[in-house]
Amino acid sequence: MSASVLYDAPGPKAVVRNRIYAVVGTLAIAALIVVSILRLADKGHLAPEMWDIFNYAGIRQNIADAVLATLKAFGLAAVGSLVLGVLLAVGRLSDHKPVRWVATTFIELFRSLPLLITIYAIWVGFLTDYSMWALAAGLSVYNGCVQAEVLRAGINAVPKGQREAAYALGMSKTQVMTTVLMPQAIRSMLPTIISQLVVTLKDTSLGFIILYPELLQTARLIASNTQVNGQYPYVSTIVVIGTIYIAMCLLLSALATWIEKRGRRAKTGIKVAPGVQTADIPAVEDIPGPRAGGAGGAGPTVDGAAGAGVTKD
Repeated sequence: MSASVLYDAPGPKAVVRNRIYAVVGTLAIAALIVVSILRLADKGHLAPEMWDIFNYAGIRQNIADAVLATLKAFGLAAVGSLVLGVLLAVGRLSDHKPVRWVATTFIELFRSLPLLITIYAIWVGFLTDYSMWALAAGLSVYNGCVQAEVLRAGINAVPKGQREAAYALGMSKTQVMTTVLMPQAIRSMLPTIISQLVVTLKDTSLGFIILYPELLQTARLIASNTQVNGQYPYVSTIVVIGTIYIAMCLLLSALATWIEKRGRRAKTGIKVAPGVQTADIPAVEDIPGPRAGGAGGAGPTVDGAAGAGVTKD
């Protein structure tokens, strides 16, 4: 068994102690879950009537519309953040100082602002009547700044020799960026890019602040306008809507994993011709035709040796 530099293999006492900690921690978590379930059951939040509201066609239709609205905002924000991220990353790596300063200032400014403030400011200041576009714009600005830093890190991770070789071949800066640096940066940073897209999907829930009918806003309306047994079904609504969020994030993560594996299997680059085995190369004496310096003057000579061949002047 090889020992790690950062972690020493535990001894017998440490193994026993770790197992005790694991059992105690598991029992504590299980006890908390059981206590929470019992308290919710005592207050009537787990009654069948609380869950029966999702059998109504109107509520199911509201949830379906909310899912569609969430995916619309996410689609716009995903495309906008990726496009803006590429532009900001290229701008921050530009050789022109004004362009680099503008890109750096934009990134640092909107990364420092809370996303909720950005969305609300865009909605109030520019897109009051278009809540979906305000939400998508706010998400694009913030996540675009984050994606720009991710892409910049990927571009800087590309070996400098490839950039120098591309310039040596006569390629322009645009060609080097679009054909050499950016594709490798995207491929190497794809897991981080997809992780940020998952964050973007979850951040669509901030649309409730501008009254956009996404999942969280719809869940709040359902729970506050539906009364069962004198109580509002907040717990059941949160569980259902939370499950939908988890399912969408897991699907997006699975898509990212599939894209990454497909990219690793892709056969790219120049195909190298198969090597020739030494045994397949004929020997010199097996090659038909005149031989240099052959016996009996059968072929032309180079040094003027005996033979009827052509002699060197």
